Amino acid sequence: MAATPVFNDPDGVLRSISNVPPAHYTIKLQSFSLLMKNSIDRYASNQFEAGGYKWNLVIYPNGNKSRNNISLSTWQWPKRIPSKPVGKFMPFSDVEGKERRFHRMKLEWGFDQFISLKVLNDSANGFLVDDTCVLGAEVFVCKERSTGKGECLQMIKDPITYKHTFRVDNYSKLGVVCSESEEFNAADLKWKIRLYPKGKGDGLGTHLSLYLALVDSTTLPPGSKIYAEFTLRILNQINTNNYYGKASHWFSTRNEEYGWSRHITSAYFRTTSGYLVKDTSIFEADVTVHGVVKPL
Repeated sequence: MAATPVFNDPDGVLRSISNVPPAHYTIKLQSFSLLMKNSIDRYASNQFEAGGYKWNLVIYPNGNKSRNNISLSTWQWPKRIPSKPVGKFMPFSDVEGKERRFHRMKLEWGFDQFISLKVLNDSANGFLVDDTCVLGAEVFVCKERSTGKGECLQMIKDPITYKHTFRVDNYSKLGVVCSESEEFNAADLKWKIRLYPKGKGDGLGTHLSLYLALVDSTTLPPGSKIYAEFTLRILNQINTNNYYGKASHWFSTRNEEYGWSRHITSAYFRTTSGYLVKDTSIFEADVTVHGVVKPL
């Protein structure tokens, strides 16, 4: 027999009378008053399954956040009303048509003001008889309408700037397309300076290309991103006229390197005093990680 609505509270609780007991789980609480005397502020039932998921029915005998109410989940099932055993039950639930979405940041839904302790403790109401009450839960899972994905952006307070120097000897004899520095650490992440001595992209054949790369970006959880501010320099070994570029970038698996394909022309690099001395050049990176995005 379906429940017949009795009245709604403005707080969104529907109370009704039904001959049908809670379908998914029940808890019988004997010596209910001892829960409060023994400072049991929260009790979670064993797991039960509903709609293909596992759930717990959680009870706050003393109320949630010190409110003068018992805080429960979906259903209240009285033992008898008030002194004669009957086959009726009083469900408490969200108002008809109102759904609650559970996710990683909201694992628990219910009612902070489920029933006042004054009403509960009055045996004439039939909810608590001989210091015993029975509680129950029904959970109906709706068809999922979202992917359930999310992310958390954490900005770093007082970030540290990390410096790394990359020395390249025998520059004129470099036969590789890309020369990489040793890995260095910045904010518990591994980075490299990448040098393309003959250029890359629209700088190929005319420029020296210089990039900062996030190492092993494919090992990051899907959806992860790193927001970093960085400076890449070619040090002048004779004076202080260093040649540099500065940028900010969101590094990720799909965007694991960032820099300049036309950082400096090959001719200017080779002919200007100080950038290439005795076939040696020195590059430098300053890296500051300001934020990290992680999937939820």
